[in-house]
Amino acid sequence: MNDKAIKILEFDKIREMLVHLAGSDLGRRRCAALMPTDTREQAEAWQQETEDALTRTYSKGSLSFSGIPDIGDSLLRLERGGCLQIPELLRIGSLLTAVARAKAYGCPGDRGDDVPADSLSERFNMLQELRSEKLEITRCIISEEEIADDASAGLKSVRRKMKATNDKIHERLGSILSAASQAGMIQDALITMRDGRYCLPYKSEYKNQVAGMVHDQSASGSTSFIEPMEIVKLNNELRELEIAEAEEIQKVLAALSEMLAPYTEDLRYDREVMTELDFIFARAYLAKEMKAVRPEFSDDRSVKIVAGRHPLIDPKKVVPIDIAFGQSYSMVVITGPNTGGKTVSLKTVGLFTLMGQAGLHVPAKHGTVLGIFPEVFADIGDEQSIEQSLSTFSSHMTNTVKILEQAEEDSLVLFDELGAGTDPTEGAALAMAILSRLHRFDIRTMATTHYAELKVFAMTTEGVINACCEFDVESLRPTYRLLMGIPGKSNAFAISKRLGLPDEIIAEADSYIGIRDKSFEDMIAGLEETRLKLEEELSQAKADRRETALQRSEWEKKNKAIEERKDRIIADAKAEAGRVLQDAKDFADETIRRINKLGTSGANMAALEDERRKTREKLNDTVPQNELKKEQKKGEHKAEEFRIGDSVLVLSMNTKGTIHTLPNAKGDCFVTMGIMTTKVNIKDLAILETPKEETVKKVFTATGIGNKAMTISPELNLVGKRTDEAVAELDKYLDDAYLAHIHKVTIIHGRGTGAVRQAVHQHCKRTKYVKSYTISPDYGSTEVEFKD
Repeated sequence: MNDKAIKILEFDKIREMLVHLAGSDLGRRRCAALMPTDTREQAEAWQQETEDALTRTYSKGSLSFSGIPDIGDSLLRLERGGCLQIPELLRIGSLLTAVARAKAYGCPGDRGDDVPADSLSERFNMLQELRSEKLEITRCIISEEEIADDASAGLKSVRRKMKATNDKIHERLGSILSAASQAGMIQDALITMRDGRYCLPYKSEYKNQVAGMVHDQSASGSTSFIEPMEIVKLNNELRELEIAEAEEIQKVLAALSEMLAPYTEDLRYDREVMTELDFIFARAYLAKEMKAVRPEFSDDRSVKIVAGRHPLIDPKKVVPIDIAFGQSYSMVVITGPNTGGKTVSLKTVGLFTLMGQAGLHVPAKHGTVLGIFPEVFADIGDEQSIEQSLSTFSSHMTNTVKILEQAEEDSLVLFDELGAGTDPTEGAALAMAILSRLHRFDIRTMATTHYAELKVFAMTTEGVINACCEFDVESLRPTYRLLMGIPGKSNAFAISKRLGLPDEIIAEADSYIGIRDKSFEDMIAGLEETRLKLEEELSQAKADRRETALQRSEWEKKNKAIEERKDRIIADAKAEAGRVLQDAKDFADETIRRINKLGTSGANMAALEDERRKTREKLNDTVPQNELKKEQKKGEHKAEEFRIGDSVLVLSMNTKGTIHTLPNAKGDCFVTMGIMTTKVNIKDLAILETPKEETVKKVFTATGIGNKAMTISPELNLVGKRTDEAVAELDKYLDDAYLAHIHKVTIIHGRGTGAVRQAVHQHCKRTKYVKSYTISPDYGSTEVEFKD
């Protein structure tokens, strides 16, 4: 990404905001070096990191990265076998403390408050705490000036001797000081130190009377600092012990350095990861501060900003803008008066692009989509003064020439007041030629202008759209709202009138324009509005066609499924009918055998033969050729004629059934056919005549069993019934269902007090042909399974 765009679009100011949110010097340096990537993969990865860090801050709070020092030089010294000094060891300890804090924050714990694994999990998991090493540093080093007595046995011993020697010196000097003070020889009654040796402040006139070594003298010469001979030996011993202490301290530092030497790579990795995490969380804190969202990235370099807010404008004053281009339109021409927010719109698009490709969330609403542009070129300057010099035009044209030389198809180009600063006619012509060239190469471009000719260019060129910044003539203030698809107007006359310019002057100015020129702006606006409406209608028509095609496909799938289901039902019905027929034949044969047996017992053979003939005829009449005759014609019944329990014939399947539910407003109802209950329209149903009672009683054959299978519902509803009523109805229902060869049924008893449920279960226990029963999860029904 070129530095000019970074500066013009003020991305460097965004980096400064990021720097202030980092917790360490290393993190701040990383933030200051942030640059946008030119690949979608990297941009997506960075955006995911920012989003995951933001999620963690919302769920677990902020993570502090203070105390992450730069230990690069110390690690090099360790690798060369050198010995680290106290400050260096403390910096390493500080890093390990920060690592432990980050590890506790980012890795799974025992408290159950951890977020799911995300793009940051591996970084947190790979951090090396080096707990024992950190504890050893903490144990040995108290501060940058002090090593702990317990750092080593030798150091502890030396310091114990030093303390004893110190005590002796102070005790002896105390006695000498007391005697000398009484003699008036002491300037100040205190023990002092000169050149690392304990002394007493004698008055200079007595220095020759004191047996000792003079180490110093006051500036006035009135005081001499003398080391009494009585403590010279003790001072010498103390000095020797101090040297021994320094040697022991150096041994401790060497031991700590030797301990850390094998972990230089781990420490370097910790430093790098903590720096990167500091950088990532700074991006998350910036997103939180800006109330920003993660942008999506398009495949076709299209841009769609939803309620975008320029991040460098006061949040209380910024006006959200909506911008969309890159799909139907590869170029946007923003027209209208100066100071209307055109430049802000331009900068918002450019800055959002850089922020998105740098892994930063953008201050907009969800649904914002950005393109990936390896290069962003911008020619934006202060072009809003009344007078523009030739040097200004030359400067901008120089930038434009460079942009035309370097811009490629995957670039984003931003022009502010393209062609301004010269003769309007020539400037407009140059602007149209420049935009035409960029448009031919399909380069995504946004340009602001106040030339009317460019409005016509945008309106008449395919793939180019007009836009303008709204202006409130009443308040003489721009609203800064960007209106896509509408060309801007200068509003010069209206503004002048509001500012107090006399009406006669405005009228005279109006006469100079002429009818054609006066209507030019309105004509452009009208044509542009019409074009947008037509394009919107075309887009809607395409969407409707897609929806229709989708619905047609869904209906075809459903119809195919219905046909397949119908075929299965018919096949099952035929198989059921075959079984019923076979059962009927078996029953008939058994009846015949019984009749024959009666015959052998002496009954009238003619009467018995006649009975056999009638039985066969009755069987043939009951199921003629495995077919069911239609007793009603299609469409003869109204919805109110149907009652639950009515016997009906499903015409399309030539199968008998029982009404299970009343028809709805569409005429659909559920019909039970054997063990199957399905939805059927009443147009496909014929009500069957109720068989006469004597016909039912006359013969009980397998045909009757078959009819039961077609009419028995797989459910029995006992809700609202008394226990004795429920048990009586249940007993009859279970008998009928079992005789109809239904494998499973459902008894709906409701929850209530549980009395009916208990009665149902007790009855099922007592019924021999019940294999098992299972209560439903809501305790409102029980499923009963029969024995084979």
